[in-house]
Amino acid sequence: MNRPLIRLCLAAALMASTSAMAAPDVSRRIEAVTSGLRPAVSIKGSPAKRALADEMAALKVPGVSIAVIHNGKIDWARGFGITQKDGAPVTAETLFQAGSVSKPVAAVAALRLVQDGKLSLDGDVNATLKSWTLPPSAFTASKPVTLRALLSHTAGTTVHGFAGYAAGEAVPTLPQVLSGAAPANSKPVIVDQPVGEAYRYSGGGYSIAQQMMVDATGQSFPALVRERVFKPMGMAHSTEDQPLDAARLAQVAWPHDAQGVPIPGGPHTYPEMAAAGLWTTAEDLARFVIDLQHSAQGRADGVLSPEMAKTMLTPVKGGYGLGLNIGGAGAQKYFAHDGSNAGYKATLVGYPGGDGVVVMTNGDQGYQLGEEVVRAVAAEYGWPDYRPVEREVAKVAIADQARFAGTFTIKGPGDFEIRRDGDRLVAEIWKGVVDPLYPASASEFFILSQDLRLVFSDPDHGTVTLGSFSAPFERKAKP
Repeated sequence: MNRPLIRLCLAAALMASTSAMAAPDVSRRIEAVTSGLRPAVSIKGSPAKRALADEMAALKVPGVSIAVIHNGKIDWARGFGITQKDGAPVTAETLFQAGSVSKPVAAVAALRLVQDGKLSLDGDVNATLKSWTLPPSAFTASKPVTLRALLSHTAGTTVHGFAGYAAGEAVPTLPQVLSGAAPANSKPVIVDQPVGEAYRYSGGGYSIAQQMMVDATGQSFPALVRERVFKPMGMAHSTEDQPLDAARLAQVAWPHDAQGVPIPGGPHTYPEMAAAGLWTTAEDLARFVIDLQHSAQGRADGVLSPEMAKTMLTPVKGGYGLGLNIGGAGAQKYFAHDGSNAGYKATLVGYPGGDGVVVMTNGDQGYQLGEEVVRAVAAEYGWPDYRPVEREVAKVAIADQARFAGTFTIKGPGDFEIRRDGDRLVAEIWKGVVDPLYPASASEFFILSQDLRLVFSDPDHGTVTLGSFSAPFERKAKP
């Protein structure tokens, strides 16, 4: 699909989505958001606002669904774009994979089981596990792994995330995933660092929590989440079924890669449901946010009690609570999570006081789009957070910049590439996503899509910073 045609489709969908059915003040807010997308970093003196349709076309994201929460209610929910080429328009009720936004939903299910006395938050996980047990290690001998540690990513468990299984591939059982046994495409989940001492993101840990919930209840994971989360929260379209049946699969937003090309075979299957298996809609996730807000405000009508919600939203390590990132510059912190599956990106943000936003996309560059939407919502609704950073571009000759071109390695995240593109440098930090590099000085560069900086100590070494993350990198030796 060519870019002019994409823009035409998106503009038509946007016009339809902001119809006269909405109240005038709501229509104004929708227009302010959809015409006011903001990058993570803006260049001093340059226009910062962008139109949703233009950004979807530029980032090759065919469809996006947005739900905005204000004063504890859904203020508006709209779809923009299409599910796939020649497919149906995206709506607020279109199903997307949520990626790691599955984790806060799974955490609420687990905490509800704790609340009901079926799970222990601080007991040894092996006391609950039946279908599989966590292998002992030197790190668990004196301090066992607990559900609290799993949900807060402090258990020392391995396996950051999961690739899923393409159409036609054999799909492992959850115990096979946890053991790293065929046909699983991930390594065994083990504990290889001290329990409870540091935050390290682990989808493997959430898969252990999934197995605990299944073993404690005797129910399948989709059934127990449906009973304890989806039904009481009114999330009527959501499911943890993996894979979907053919009838439902035909209605979903189809996944696309960073170039806007459909993922071969369609959505991947994720038996790691607690970590990555949620199918949901923007409107359903908004109901999830509102229910959690009610509990955080002390109301007794939520899935979690006020005390349990407070436990969930209290940071343990690294600004992460039990299933959610906790942040914010002001007195009232926000809770948030993003998600990334093959061809899908999702973002969820909520303030306990009653505001929030959910963005779901069906393109691999959808994370950038979602963050731009969040910043637009933050500006329109007066949030204290999610404001763009303003930076100045230094005058550095391209010949001087070019000495920093090459392939570099960050221990853990892996490699990234800097290369010359005409009279500028570009960086491929994330595979398939190319960002222009702007010099802040003779040895420091930044991009606009994320608050990321590359600071070189010499042409072969430097430090990368992304928000609160910082790590050294070095030039990769040629083979």
